[in-house]
Amino acid sequence: MRIVGGRWRGRRLAPVGKGDAAARLRPTADRVREAMFNALTHGPDAVDLDGLRVLDVFAGTGALGFEALSRGAAEATFIESGRPALALLRANADLLGAEARIHARDALRPGPGSPHDLIFLDPPYGKGLGEKAVAMLLREGWIAPDAFIVWEEAARPALPVGWDRLDERRYGDTLVTFARAGIQDRAGA
Repeated sequence: MRIVGGRWRGRRLAPVGKGDAAARLRPTADRVREAMFNALTHGPDAVDLDGLRVLDVFAGTGALGFEALSRGAAEATFIESGRPALALLRANADLLGAEARIHARDALRPGPGSPHDLIFLDPPYGKGLGEKAVAMLLREGWIAPDAFIVWEEAARPALPVGWDRLDERRYGDTLVTFARAGIQDRAGA
């Protein structure tokens, strides 16, 4: 795995091997990550990454958050509870010399947080954990009004009421949903 764009383009990340099924590590392939960021930063709903606060939930290796930092995001916060993934996250931050806020906690119990502009969600597939995490992140203040969401799942996720589904792209067994959070969700969560 490597960073595919921005100031760290070509920099290798800590080796994962074939992943860790027990830890649910399923790193997003370089070519898929590149396609995701191309879709994110181009087109009618393009996002300018410069200066954004990024939240990488179910972060795994942190490749999505580090990719956003490489491409101009101001800061990245990572939420991950698995020990193997936390070790990889810390190793990747060290390899890149990145300042990263790593929270070793369950995404379903994130505790109070500050709002982020761009949210990456890559929960274990088919367990409904993404929907549960989003509800808690909204309740605890982690998601800014009008935040942009990039959600990886095997099937179409159920978005909160008021959120706009902007696009969907299929990459093998992964469906990537691009959405925008509704402003009214913060009060109703």
